Amino acid sequence: MNNNIFNAQEIDKQANQIWDAQNVYQVEINHNKPKYYVLDMFPYPSGAGLHVGHPLGYVFSDIQARYKRMQGFNVLHPMGFDAFGLPAEQYAIQTGQHPAITTKKNIETFKKQLAKIGFSFDWSREVITCDPSYYKHTQWIFLQLFNAWYDNNENKAKSIDELKTIFTQSGNTTINAACGDDSLYFTAEEWNNYDALQQQQVLMQYRLAYQSEAMVNWCPELGTVLANDEVVNGVSERGGFPVIRQKMTQWFLRITAYADRLLQGLDTLDWSHAMKEMQRNWIGKSKGASVKFPLQNHDGNIEVFTTRVDTIFGVSFLVIAPEHELVQKITTNEYKNEVETYILNTSKKSDIERQAEVKESNGQFTGAFVLHPFTQEKIPVYIADYVLASYGTGAVMAVPSGDQRDFLFAKKYNLPIIPILDAQQNLEVEADATKEGKYINSDFINGMDYQAATDLLIAKLEALGLGKGKIQFKMRDAGYSRQRYWGEPFPIYYDENGLIHTVDKLPVELPEVSSYKPTGTGESPLANATKWVHQFGENTRMETDTMPGYAGSSWYFLRYMDAHNNNAIASKESLNYWQSVDFYVGGNEHAVGHLLYSRFWHKFLYDLGIVPTQEPFQKMVNQGMIQGRSLLTKDGQINGLAAGLHIPIELTQNDKISKANFEELQTKDNRFENIDLNKDVNWEEKDGEQFLTLQAQVEKMSKSLLNVVNPDDIINEYGADTFRMYEMFLGPIDASKPWDTNGISGVYNFLRKFWRLFFDDEGNQKYTTNKASEEELKIVHKCIKKITEDIERLSFNTCISSFMIAVNDYGKIKQANQEALELLLKLMSPFAPHITETLWHKIGHQESIVNATFPICDESYLVENTITYPVQINGKLRANIQVDANASKEEVEKLALNDEQVLKYIENKTPKKVIVVPNKIVNIVL
Repeated sequence: MNNNIFNAQEIDKQANQIWDAQNVYQVEINHNKPKYYVLDMFPYPSGAGLHVGHPLGYVFSDIQARYKRMQGFNVLHPMGFDAFGLPAEQYAIQTGQHPAITTKKNIETFKKQLAKIGFSFDWSREVITCDPSYYKHTQWIFLQLFNAWYDNNENKAKSIDELKTIFTQSGNTTINAACGDDSLYFTAEEWNNYDALQQQQVLMQYRLAYQSEAMVNWCPELGTVLANDEVVNGVSERGGFPVIRQKMTQWFLRITAYADRLLQGLDTLDWSHAMKEMQRNWIGKSKGASVKFPLQNHDGNIEVFTTRVDTIFGVSFLVIAPEHELVQKITTNEYKNEVETYILNTSKKSDIERQAEVKESNGQFTGAFVLHPFTQEKIPVYIADYVLASYGTGAVMAVPSGDQRDFLFAKKYNLPIIPILDAQQNLEVEADATKEGKYINSDFINGMDYQAATDLLIAKLEALGLGKGKIQFKMRDAGYSRQRYWGEPFPIYYDENGLIHTVDKLPVELPEVSSYKPTGTGESPLANATKWVHQFGENTRMETDTMPGYAGSSWYFLRYMDAHNNNAIASKESLNYWQSVDFYVGGNEHAVGHLLYSRFWHKFLYDLGIVPTQEPFQKMVNQGMIQGRSLLTKDGQINGLAAGLHIPIELTQNDKISKANFEELQTKDNRFENIDLNKDVNWEEKDGEQFLTLQAQVEKMSKSLLNVVNPDDIINEYGADTFRMYEMFLGPIDASKPWDTNGISGVYNFLRKFWRLFFDDEGNQKYTTNKASEEELKIVHKCIKKITEDIERLSFNTCISSFMIAVNDYGKIKQANQEALELLLKLMSPFAPHITETLWHKIGHQESIVNATFPICDESYLVENTITYPVQINGKLRANIQVDANASKEEVEKLALNDEQVLKYIENKTPKKVIVVPNKIVNIVL
């Protein structure tokens, strides 16, 4: 067989053999080249493998990596796996297989699929977060956080030992630190008189990794705490199990210490405006005042934070979170049962559900009152689920004349509505109180403007000891405890007195356990590994919680820089050379999770002098979603079954399912197994075949929706380059677009046409080695200019169109020249690496095209020597003529009147008028 005949599978095979033999993708530090770091958000290796939506971002970043490499950059383009997490543990519970075994198997499947697509990953730098050699360093970073505090004066993290020294010498009266709101002032003498456990409790108020009691999303069935985004409509996203709000002792990371720096750093990043806004809104910086409302008949007060202290004279009730620490203390006997019932119902809702926009909120009166700081009037205290204990102070002052929800609440419970501005008399508010108008019913600020009133109120509150000006953030400290097996163990143990000790010999590896099921006690399955739990002595106890999924993903990009370093997360030389990620591709669903935590960890490591940059990801690109085309049953097709049932697309053809394939469906899907195909199905019939025409619907590509397309199937039939180019051809990278397999043949035929520029269908050489013609060089340099501009704009979809135009133009030339074709090969190489690599070698090159130089446009070939003039006769386009670019109007007119097409329409008539618009058009009036 002639090996020059186009065969997509053989082309892929030959290209991979070349890359493997030359080891082209392995990269080392090279100070003679500028570095460029391209990164993909690494995948979680699920058992389902890849569908065609997953590689979209990978293809995009791979094109960028190859392009930059050909431009002369030393490109780092690694890949790994985010391998810890709840799905693997749940699978272990169901099957009894160790998560490490299933995870390893899934990773092998993923790597085989990724290899087929031809990504330029440096697999020598692969990281897997569940590998002890990796999570050893995750544990080390946690210990650095545990042994650090944040100095607000110097705006950086410092050693906890330094803080201990200060406490010993002068207490904490001079310290300006990020710390717990309930931390108390103490002198050096008091500190030195504290016992070890008391000192530990004080230091917990300052550590960047600390323990605290908090309300969490507890899922008894899964036996673990869940993040807010893992809870949907009061149940776990995985499994649909009930979730309740419960107070538990948890580990936290004091990300709030970095809130201002996380905000400021956004201004230095090349991210989309939408992505930055998501982070800004999540961090939620607010300037306002802390106000204390003294309790009636109780010691203490209820503290609120408000951005509108100027509305304080419109307060007619207070609302506190149902889980607020004062609820049990202040609730009167009269309302005790109602309050407990309300708290129970609230515990079944997630924070997101509780804060969802509603027109009217329900609450419950506690029977308690507070006193207005200025008027001393009694103000009733309610609980309501829209107030969260974890946000702010867990209490809000309600101003019905200034807030729609407060207004509706007040109307529902017949509470006073006090006008506070002369511009707001109708009280039918729809948003926050306006700052327009003068204050009324507001005592000493009547008639003042907004700023004067605000300043005076804060000053008076401070004088009374009932408030102060304050900046607050919406963002809360990050929960860092999970009660499950398949996660990083904490390098922490407790002695018989409850004192915390750190484990310095890392890694602390996961032990074997007899069961991965929840213990039922709130502890993780690690609690059952008795020998492991007491490894530091019979009266000691290891921390049995494990770290959350984001632990390993918060720094993995640094490990790629020096993946096999046993002594550090990476060497100083590696960190200083690669610095940070230049081009990061991933989904915007990680904007306020992974991306925020990674930025926090990176800034912390910068404070420690470990990394040289303050931000980990300089440019961020979000890929859109490739949607699946689902096929569903229609109404009336199947008796006794509702319409809208998904049908596996692999059993259909032309949006139809045959009776024979329906029989196969019955063996795969129990929803259809009891259907009598002769009685219950209303078949259509044509040419003796029975079938159902299904309803097409575009939606998320998902295994559960039976619309998943396996990239292996596409590649096996059409080749990897067809798959790569088609994914780019679907549309802009950041847009969602439906997958339609029917469109693939066009890209496949284009690549065949491209191959025919070199070899015909029998494998005979078509290209020549003669000097390239002016026309050929013009075609390719025009393409070079357009492709380069589009790549720089990240408009890869329009690049595919430009390639098609160039190949069509070359197809009009009987024999294209090798010189010009080589430029086109290099130009297409980042997009279609297999076919370009194979052809590159067939025309005589030994070294991989990966190492070739990306072509540069020679503008001289783009100068037009001729101009095309449309010729209109009596307003209708009749011909196009090619005219020398320097021709005069008279010469253009003469050429137009002597053109064969024009003469046919003139029919020996003498034109009344000929109008030549230079470089535009010729109009002939008969």
